[in-house]
Amino acid sequence: MRRKLVPVVALSMACLLALTTACSTGNRKKRNRSADRPAGTAAKRDDVDAAPATTRATPTPRRTGDQLTCLELRNTRIGSSRVRYRGYAAPIRLAAGRWSDRNGTTVELQRPCAIGDLDGDGAGDAVGVVMLDGGGTGRFFTLAAWRNVRGEPDYQAQVDLGDRTPVESVSVSGGRATVVYLTRPADGPAAELSIRRTAVYQLRGTTLAKLSHTDARVTATPPGDGDTADSGTEPDSPDSRTRTRRPRSR
Repeated sequence: MRRKLVPVVALSMACLLALTTACSTGNRKKRNRSADRPAGTAAKRDDVDAAPATTRATPTPRRTGDQLTCLELRNTRIGSSRVRYRGYAAPIRLAAGRWSDRNGTTVELQRPCAIGDLDGDGAGDAVGVVMLDGGGTGRFFTLAAWRNVRGEPDYQAQVDLGDRTPVESVSVSGGRATVVYLTRPADGPAAELSIRRTAVYQLRGTTLAKLSHTDARVTATPPGDGDTADSGTEPDSPDSRTRTRRPRSR
């Protein structure tokens, strides 16, 4: 009986030893695979049951520190899909401060211009003056505002200043735009420019809302219909955000 038990015990010990060796070898291989994986590589599902990661698109922040310049307006668009300029269905693109069509109508950027924050986001927006000449006696002036959108001028709002009403200066302070221009009484002749009007506007969405205006009598009417931004130099000065109208030489 003892002789029969000895082989059985020996066989059982051999099986147990073989099983222990196989398990140890498998564990070493798994540890080696983990050690050989490069840093930053995600573990496979048979190693770790990781939950899938969710990726969200990060919106591009607006660059609020940028300042527009008056020189940039010389090659920008007048009008937009939201704000039509003088009834034009599509925006018109200035080239060196000027645009014209086959019928002889011209649109010119005038020299008065100012840079300042109009919408409270800390970025320097722009206010300028555009004049349309349809080929007749009329010269139609428009005060326009461009928002600073990621460092680019975006046509935002406008207000009609009237026919043959040349602008002398534009400034921006405290989120408000102030324009000084020459005009006439409602019943006065078109050639008469007897009023110097100072009007204050505030940007509200796609509108330049008038807050106030004051009038002063003009003793002598200055010559000229306006001062175009036909110079290649920067119209606005780093030291002043107000640009006055320069008289034309005759």
